[in-house]
Amino acid sequence: MNAILKLEELAMMALGIFAFYFLHFSWWWFVGLFFMPDIGMIGYAFNNKTGAFLYNLFHHKGLAILFWLVGFHLQLEVLQLIGVILFSHSAFDRILGYGLKYEQGFKFTHLGEIGK
Repeated sequence: MNAILKLEELAMMALGIFAFYFLHFSWWWFVGLFFMPDIGMIGYAFNNKTGAFLYNLFHHKGLAILFWLVGFHLQLEVLQLIGVILFSHSAFDRILGYGLKYEQGFKFTHLGEIGK
């Protein structure tokens, strides 16, 4: 992936960490939950279509922002935490080149084919 795109994702991950700072959770919550969005990969145990859907659901930044906004509006820090974790993790994955998945298989992403 282009270096400028990786820097952009790094800035988004930093923004997620910054947003977490304002929540009233211990930092171990961030560390402990950081890789939870990868639970979406369980869908690949069924088939590529289910795998892509679940992975994309747990790695969609728009959904992450929606969680955070609803949590902010309702003053529910748990929803804000979910949004921050989803957003930060998704940015981290994209730094590594793991984009949203296509139904052809795990290695086919909107950032290009993984491993090329």
